[in-house]
This record gives sequence, C-alpha cells and structure tokens, in this order.
Amino acid sequence: MSTFSISGNIIDLFKKRIYPGLLHIESGTISGISEVKKADNVYILPGFVDAHVHIESSMLVPREFARLATPHGTVGTVSDPHEIANVLGVSGVEYMIENARDLPFTIAFGAPSCVPATNFETAGAEVTPEDIEKLFKKHGLKYLSEMMNFPGVLFEDPDVLKKIEIAQRFKKPIDGHAPGLRSDDAAKYIAAGMSTDHECFTLEEALDKVQHGMKIIIREGSAAKNFDALHPLLKTHPHMVMFGSDDKHPNDLVKGHVNDIVQRALQLGYDLFDVLKSASANPVEHYGLDIGLLKEGDRADFVVIDNLEDFNVVKTYVRGELVAENGVSKIPFKKGGAVNNFNVLKKSEEDFFVKAEGENIRVIEALEGQLITRELHEKAKIEAGNVVSDIESDVLKIAVVNRYTNKKTAVAFIKNFGLKKGAIASTVAHDSHNIIAVGTSDRELCVAVNSLIEATGGICAVEAGHEDVLKLDVAGLMSSDDGYKVAHDYEKIDVRAKELGSKLHSPFMTLSFMALLVIPQFKLSDKGLFDSRKFEFTSLFV
Repeated sequence: MSTFSISGNIIDLFKKRIYPGLLHIESGTISGISEVKKADNVYILPGFVDAHVHIESSMLVPREFARLATPHGTVGTVSDPHEIANVLGVSGVEYMIENARDLPFTIAFGAPSCVPATNFETAGAEVTPEDIEKLFKKHGLKYLSEMMNFPGVLFEDPDVLKKIEIAQRFKKPIDGHAPGLRSDDAAKYIAAGMSTDHECFTLEEALDKVQHGMKIIIREGSAAKNFDALHPLLKTHPHMVMFGSDDKHPNDLVKGHVNDIVQRALQLGYDLFDVLKSASANPVEHYGLDIGLLKEGDRADFVVIDNLEDFNVVKTYVRGELVAENGVSKIPFKKGGAVNNFNVLKKSEEDFFVKAEGENIRVIEALEGQLITRELHEKAKIEAGNVVSDIESDVLKIAVVNRYTNKKTAVAFIKNFGLKKGAIASTVAHDSHNIIAVGTSDRELCVAVNSLIEATGGICAVEAGHEDVLKLDVAGLMSSDDGYKVAHDYEKIDVRAKELGSKLHSPFMTLSFMALLVIPQFKLSDKGLFDSRKFEFTSLFV
C-alpha cells in the first residue's frame, strides 16, 4: 500500500473541534495527524456506517452493495444475513461472507438468531444454537442478529435462551427486535441481553427502551421510515443513537444512504458532532467494528466532503484505498455465483379461488412508510360463489405460495395497494421468502406467480399478457449482476407497478413485509392469515 497525505479541515468527533490539518496514511493506517495553519478547502471526517441492514434487501450481493454505497461515504455496515439464512441456512451465511472477502469495505455479519422466524410459516432452512456457535468460532461474526422472538425471551424458551447464552459466552452484542414492546416486558427483554432496537415507531416507545439501557437505531429505509418520529433522540440521548436502513432497494441506494439521514438531521439543527457520532462512532464502538474513526493508529477509513451544508461526498477511502470519487465507485464489478432453493410447480387459476363463506371479510391494511399493518373488516365482493378482488374499493387479493414444496396456496385480501389492473409478485417476502403476490384478478395473480416460478425467483409486474420480470438468481433474493444495472431494471419494474395504479412509494418493498409475522398486527403466511397480536391464525371471514 502507498504512503500519502491529505490536506483538509479535520473533524475530530471526540474533542469536538474542526481544525486545518494533514492526514498521513501509511499501509492503510493513519500514521499521523498534523495541525497546520492552512489546509485545502475540504472537510475530512470518519466514514459512515449503516448500523443495521439486510444486504439481501438491496437485491445485490455484498460486493455490489459496497459499490453502490461507497460513493455516499459509507465505509461499512452491520449486516444481518437473516434473509438468505431463511432460504439456505448456514451455507447462505457463508455465501455472503465469501462474496465479501477481500472487499475494500467492512461488512460485519451477525449470526441469525431466528431462522425460521416463527413456526407459523415455511422457511427453507433452520439455524440451530449449534450452528450459531460454529459461526462464531469459524468466522468470528460480530454479533447475534436481531432476536425477533421476543415472546421466547419473555417466556424463557430454552432454545432462545441457549442462543443468548452462546452470544454472551463469546462476548458478542445482541440485537433486539421488539416493535411496540413497553414497560415491564421491555425491561425484561432488555435485561436478558438485547442491546439495540431498530423497530421503534414512536418516540414514547424509544424513550421507554432507552430508559432501560437499550440503544435505538433510527431506521430510514425504502419502506419503513422512522426518522421523523425518532429524531428528537439526537438532542436528548445522542450517545444512544445509531442510523440504519434495515431494508434498502437498489434504486434508492443509488440515490443515497446514511448520508441522507445525516443531511436531514443537520438541516433540523442538531449538533454536528452528535449527528456524526450516530453515523459512525456509535456503531463502531457498540459492535467493536474494525473501522477507523480518524485517530492516529486507526485504519484509514474516512470521507472527504466539500462543505458542511449539503455534505456532498467528494471522496471515500477504506483502509487508505480510494474506493469512490465524485459519485463514482472505483470498486470493479465482479460477477458473483448463483445459489438457490426453489422447488415448486406452476399454479393454476383455481389455486387462487376463495369460496364465499360469509358476506364480510378480514382485510390487511397496508400503511405507507410502515411495516406494521392493521385489521379491517370489509364487505366481500362475490362473483359466482367466489370472493374476488374489489378494484373500486381497493380491496385486492393477496396470495402467498410456498416455494420450497408444493402446498395449498394461502389467499387473503389487502387494502391500499391501489392496483387498477394487473398484478405484482416477489420472492423477497420476509421472513421465509415464499412467493407473495397482489393482484386485481385470479388470472393475473396466477400469471405473476408462475412468472416467478419459471424464473426461480425475482420480482415482476404483469398485465394483459405483458410480463416484466427481474430475475434474482441468488436465493431468489439477490442478483449476481452489475448493481447499477439491477438498480436500473428494478426502477423500471417499480415504475410499472405504479402505472398499474399503486400509489405506494415502494410497492415491492411494502409487499415484501406483508408476510412478516413478527410485526403487528395482521399478515399472511404460506399457512394462512395471521394475527400477531394473539400470535395465532385467524379466519378470513368475520
């Protein structure tokens, strides 16, 4: 590695000062920092860290995620490979580790704690406590990923407690996942070892958890956006805050990343040093990441910006290597290998029929910018003895098809997708990643589902015989193709979904969460309609 120096106004997060200086880099490390009388008219600061993300949600393999993230000043992520683990188990986690090997970008993978997430859905694999111990020993993973099974923690499920004990024995932090959990239950959950939560959607909930010692990751992703509700924490508890995207679709990643949250926080008048610590130092220190923070002896991971108003990123360095400049990544594209777990036969239109057993039905209400849903009761539209999509009332049919084996299709109804024609479908369907589809007719639903079965994974928008499909050849979650091409192709299908009538900001991202049973209140798994308030299945008809 080369030896060189960079001139600029250095932002010291720990002494809370900005001064003209020279940064001296030798063999990827900051060998010295010199204060000078005058420096170049730029600012040098620690690189940004996404404190909680599922790289799979970007539809990109880790290497391509890094290519798209580095131009925005991101130098590392705390990444939960939970999604691919639900499809392929430990081998999926190891695929992610191998793809990220020797990458000029830090990806701190966690050991997935909840695979499958629940027993109320069909996943493609299982990760046992023994698997978690092996992952810590063999790969030195940085943390135990989000413990979504908070009822298992509260009721002291032996399997859950064993996973927690393993993480604590290896001295690894444990991520939480407990939307809506408050008071004594939150205190018990946190006392069991959960150190973070990225699922708070009200300030009151976040403050309750902070008071019990839990750190809050303010999430601003493609579908779930909690910054507006939680940003006051930057004033009251800045040392307890980190920034994360959780799920970021490729077209959004092209436009921005953690830098967007930083800009918004600064525009609201929050302290520069508090904001930048939340974007870098706080996650680095909490997870013990191998990422430098602009101190002598640190790895040379840093960002150069041209002003403190809009935080325009000019250069990004990782381990002293220039990885992005003026919005262009310098990490070369390298096609990844494909792996998958897909074994289901094509469906017929009759597989999506719902025989009328009453006049009123339970309906999932999707909410813009939220993972949570609500339960509605609506009058069923019945034709020839079957309940069908009601386009006029925006009560559309939703289906989940088991992709791992041939089983009966689960069908229900959903509101707020807004489609006026056609159907959309995806094999990105948290947490088990079966095929999920919303459509205006049984025929269109069937066409959309069969398009993805033929592709063995992906997303699609179909209408009147026209099919737009983005194939995801890695576990039905990611593409091994060039990340910028994937982002372009995804953008086209996203636009197509909106041409079909959807008013959602991110219809495919919202769709992907409609099978996420661990998020309240009302979801659909491949086994049926699920009420997460009672943690049990419920009937479609009221």
